[in-house]
Amino acid sequence: MMKPTESDRQPTERRKFLARGVAGMAIASTSHVVLARDGVRVDSESHELARDLTTNVDVVVVGGGTAGTIAAIQAGRAGAKTLLIERSGQLGGMTTVGGVCYPGLFDAWGKQIIDGIGWELVKESVELDGGRLPDFAKVPQAHWQNQVTVNQHVYSILAEEKCADAGVELAYHEFIQNAEATPAGWELTCVGFGTNRVVRCKQIIDCTGGAEVVGLLGYERMREEETQPGSYLFQLGGTYEVGRKQLHQIYVHGADSTNSRTVTEAKLAGRKLVLKKLREAGGKKRLMHLQPEPGFRESYRIVGETMITVNDYTSGRKFEDAVCNAFYPVDLHTKTGVRPQPLKPGTVPTIPLSALVPKGSRNIIVAGRCISSDRLANSGLRVQAACMAMGQAAACAAALAAKDGTTPGEVPLGQLHTLLKEHGAIIPQTS
Repeated sequence: MMKPTESDRQPTERRKFLARGVAGMAIASTSHVVLARDGVRVDSESHELARDLTTNVDVVVVGGGTAGTIAAIQAGRAGAKTLLIERSGQLGGMTTVGGVCYPGLFDAWGKQIIDGIGWELVKESVELDGGRLPDFAKVPQAHWQNQVTVNQHVYSILAEEKCADAGVELAYHEFIQNAEATPAGWELTCVGFGTNRVVRCKQIIDCTGGAEVVGLLGYERMREEETQPGSYLFQLGGTYEVGRKQLHQIYVHGADSTNSRTVTEAKLAGRKLVLKKLREAGGKKRLMHLQPEPGFRESYRIVGETMITVNDYTSGRKFEDAVCNAFYPVDLHTKTGVRPQPLKPGTVPTIPLSALVPKGSRNIIVAGRCISSDRLANSGLRVQAACMAMGQAAACAAALAAKDGTTPGEVPLGQLHTLLKEHGAIIPQTS
């Protein structure tokens, strides 16, 4: 495991690290040289290509997508020193990079059932963009009618501002390469281009979508042989009115977010399909917009202390350790399309804290679509509003655990609910 070094080591010390590398690539160093070519002066001096950093925090959030962005803001606002690691270059995940910029559902049966930081960010994004919010007092004929259309660009930069205001440190273009348990929590080895970082933290919140950190640590994960198709979002013809309407989408069958290779395959397949659509238009339509990433619906899920079943979900089971609500039809996408199965009137599913805790673990919690649930339950739980609520709940648990020297699953429920309420979240009614 890479040992931490000081970030301000002298140039003579740097030359000792010629063989050090980022993800297996050697680092070279050269001495100062002055060359003259056709009157052009070229200076080349000794430098390190990989900067070695040591970061000490209370909470590390891995993944700055739908759940992770909210988790980081909440952890920071709760007083925890927080680092957010995101391998892409912006926040928001499927809401922004994936182009699913119509998050939902925050309401059910004529009232709001998810509030807090996620709703704050969505609401302010719409208001800043001069958009319109749905009337939650009205029960729509179809669930998608109360999804909130946001300007994905406004959302991402507003999220950065909220992270900064909460004291959250952002680490873009980095990912965890190794993790080891310590008496105080964890020591993580992170890499990015030009950066080697050792992070010491008390708690980890895994918001990677596929529970990548949980898998790295050796805790159990599960997934089916076949996964739901992903979607590539684009606009062919006309103009894309960002923040006002939804994009066109095309299924990418076999889309798999497990690793860089499978993500590459999904990107290539999706872009090939969009190019086919463009050619079929025969020059009559222009490609006006193309998202940089496909949207993934399904990957690994954790085996948690509690498993949410489809019967739990569709019956609106009131878990004793419920920390937030969820609401969406059972929404399994297949090769032949999707036929949402709406919940019965009055049904509002709940999410227990124990479904966010990997079985047998300490000092780690997850949020987002990698929640412990069966496949059909997950098809309703994976949507953005529920993931935002999970992120806020997981962050409160992690912040309290870091403060009190315990683990998220053992944080007193009353204390957790109190902190969530202080930050605007809606707590499920369990009786």
